[in-house]
Amino acid sequence: MTGGARPAPTGEPVQRTARSRRRLRALFSQALADMLHRPARSILTALGTVLGVGTLVAVVGLTAGADRRLDDRFDVRAATEVTIEDTGGADPANEPLMFTADADRRVGALNGVEHAGVQWTVELPPGTEVRAAPVGGDPNAAPRIPVLAASPGFLRAAGPHWATGRGYDTFHDGRAEQVAVLGADVAERLGVGTLDTAPAVFVGDTSFTVVGILAGADRRADLLGSVLIPRTTAERVYGPPGGADRARMLVTTRNGAARQVAGEAPYALRPDAVDAFRPIPPPDPRALRGHGTDDRAAPFLVLAGLCLLIGAIGIAGTTLVAVLERTPEIGLRRALGAGSRDIAGRFLLESAGLGALGGLVGTALGTITIVVTAAAKHWPAVVDPAMLTAGPLIGLALGLLAGLPPAWHAARIEPAAALRR
Repeated sequence: MTGGARPAPTGEPVQRTARSRRRLRALFSQALADMLHRPARSILTALGTVLGVGTLVAVVGLTAGADRRLDDRFDVRAATEVTIEDTGGADPANEPLMFTADADRRVGALNGVEHAGVQWTVELPPGTEVRAAPVGGDPNAAPRIPVLAASPGFLRAAGPHWATGRGYDTFHDGRAEQVAVLGADVAERLGVGTLDTAPAVFVGDTSFTVVGILAGADRRADLLGSVLIPRTTAERVYGPPGGADRARMLVTTRNGAARQVAGEAPYALRPDAVDAFRPIPPPDPRALRGHGTDDRAAPFLVLAGLCLLIGAIGIAGTTLVAVLERTPEIGLRRALGAGSRDIAGRFLLESAGLGALGGLVGTALGTITIVVTAAAKHWPAVVDPAMLTAGPLIGLALGLLAGLPPAWHAARIEPAAALRR
């Protein structure tokens, strides 16, 4: 041997590789032929996997879209709302109202605040009822209508929608005018539908001219069943809030400013009695979103798991039936030299193909469900690229696992016993 030449490689490894490739191609073609031989049974077998993977993809996408929509709502409302409670400080029994007369202005001057206003439920004398005429019937004949003392800033912060008229303003509040705003439900009960005749409502013997009727309120739906009067009027006629129901302030802010406003508001209201106020900042939308996602997705994920389990059982049962039907054929193949690995591989490839096909179709159906539902509900359509790959892979893995017992059974069939059947 000269010049460092290497010996020519023998042809045995190359031939062994070629034989392996031919065997693998034969197994694939046989498995495909078996699936296409009975297409109806193959479709029904893959149906469980289709439903399981489709449900899984749809649940992940729809909950993600709902989360995006939920984030928008938090930005608009919950994330821009602060409540400040009057605790009374060190001596709440002797301090019925810690909010100063200019509380709306003080908090409204903070950076990021849009509207701010004080409100409390008026404690009416026993037997006092709200009615549309000076003389009424039995006060126990109908549920009592709550009367709320509210500053003009509170009305604006509640996000009112007016059926007719408008809210009272700082002029009415500054002069303690006897005016009122009715919620739509109260106006219907009292028979007040128009302001053309300058109607009045009576709280006991005290009359209030109706200046507006609320059709709705973005942040306080309970106002539809209430009568609202200016804060200063309530203090003059009924006194400050009493008992356990103390005053509170509603503050609306620009997006992102709520938590800072919650920290600054007590100092703006009463620097000398900061502890008299308890600010309640908006909840963390990420935490609530996580809980909401878990609550919504859990039942559907369980359903997807059940569908996948049913799909696995279906694939396993169908493959086992195929093994029993082809027992003589398996015996003949074993007698002609087919190994147990070839027999097992054939059935494993068939079950894996059915699972992968079910996963692919299920992924497509789940994606279509996400797009159609998002378009119908005006949500953002969120399709996770990872799920597009995971769906067929889940089906493939499910098919392989489901095909292991039948394939193991087929590999253990003895040629002689099979040929005698």
